Amino acid sequence: MLQKVTVGRWSLDAYDVLAPEEIMQELREHAHALKGARILHVNATSYGGGVSELLRSSVPLLRDLGLTVDWKVIGGDEDFFHATKALHNALQGAPRGLSDAEQAAYMRCVQENAATLDGGYDFIIIHDPQPAGLLEAHGKGSAHWVWRCHIDTSEPNPDAWRFLEPLLGGFDAAVFTMPEFVPPDFPVQRVEAIAPAIDPLSPKNIDLDPAMASQILDWIGVEVPGRLVTQVSRFDQWKDPLGVIAAYRLVREEIGDLQLALVGSMALDDPEGWDVYRQVSEAAEREELIHVYTNLTGVGNVEVNAFQRLSEVVVQKSIREGFGLVVSESLWKGTPVVAGRAGGIPLQMPDGTGGMLVQSVEECATAMLELLNDRELAEQLGQSGREHVREHFLLPRLLMEELRLLATLDSGA
Repeated sequence: MLQKVTVGRWSLDAYDVLAPEEIMQELREHAHALKGARILHVNATSYGGGVSELLRSSVPLLRDLGLTVDWKVIGGDEDFFHATKALHNALQGAPRGLSDAEQAAYMRCVQENAATLDGGYDFIIIHDPQPAGLLEAHGKGSAHWVWRCHIDTSEPNPDAWRFLEPLLGGFDAAVFTMPEFVPPDFPVQRVEAIAPAIDPLSPKNIDLDPAMASQILDWIGVEVPGRLVTQVSRFDQWKDPLGVIAAYRLVREEIGDLQLALVGSMALDDPEGWDVYRQVSEAAEREELIHVYTNLTGVGNVEVNAFQRLSEVVVQKSIREGFGLVVSESLWKGTPVVAGRAGGIPLQMPDGTGGMLVQSVEECATAMLELLNDRELAEQLGQSGREHVREHFLLPRLLMEELRLLATLDSGA
C-alpha cells in the first residue's frame, strides 16, 4: 500500500548564492555527521499540497548531502481519505469529530499500510495525521520515529484528540511549526518548533522573465497588462475563498477594472476540495473579472509563479493556518501580501514587513485598496518581505534544523 515517490536530482551547491552562508555551513556539518543514514518520509499525497512540495525539493538535496532518503505516500480508499479529512478539520478545531465508522476505516487502512513498511531505516518521519497511526500499527523497531505536524492543533476537537493521542505516544520526537500549536497534554517528550520553508529554485519560485510571465497568463485568459490580485491555496474552508470574493467586491466599488484570480490545488487526500471549488465557482460564475483555476485544469507551478509575480497584491485570507507557504512564495517575488492573522502567517510577515495582516472581510478590502493605491508602499513592503524570507524561510534553513534534530536523536542528546 505504501507507494514510493520518484524525485529528480539536484545539487545543494546551487543554493550557496541564495541562502545565508552560516546556514549552508551548518547544514553541511549536520549532514556529514549523519552521512550514510537511511531516512524515510511518509505523507498522504505526492502532489497538491505544501508537504508534497517540500518533500519533492528536500529529498534530492538530502541525497546530494550523502544520505539515503526515500519518500512514500500512504495508500487508502475513499473511506480512509474522508476519515482523514474529518480528522484534519477536527484537529484544527472543527466541531465534528470522527464517527466510529471513520475511526475503523482509518485504523484498517493504517494497518494495511504498516504491513508493507520495510525495515532498515534509521529515521522514519511521519507527516501530519493521515499516516500518524503507522508507528502503533507497525511497531518501532530500531528506527527513531518523528511526527511532523504541519497544521494548527492548538485547540483540537476533544473527541478527535482522544482518538489520535494514543497513537502518538511512541514517537521519539515531534515537530510543530510553532510552539503554540502543541496540543495540551501532548504525549511526546521531545518537541521542536521548526517552521517550513520554500524552495527558491523550484519551478514555482525560480526567476521568471516578466514578458514570459505575461505571456503565460495571457494564454490562460488573464488580461495582462491589467490590474490583478490573486489568492493561491487549496480550495479549503479554512482558506476562506468566499471571504476573498466578498472583499474583492468591496474593492471593485473603487477599482472597477480589477481582476481576481483564485488559483487552487486539488489533492488526493482532500475529498472536500471539490465541494469548496463548486461553491467558489457558483459565487464567481457571473463575474467576468474573477478567474477560477485548479492544478487539474492546466494551472501548475509555472503558472502560479506568473500569478504571484504579476499580481499587484497576493491575498491569503486564512482563518486557520499551519504556515501558508504561498505567503513566503509571494514575498520572495517581491509581491506584497494581505493575509489573515492566523497560524504561521505572522511569522512570515512581522509588523511592517511583507504586507498587512487582517481579521475580517472589511479589513481585507481596506488593506487591498491601500496597497493597490499606494504603489510605493506596496513595493517597500514587498522588498522587505523578500529579505525576511531570504534570512528565515528558504529550504536550506529547514533542512539544517531537521538534520540537527536527527543528529541529536542519533547521539542520544
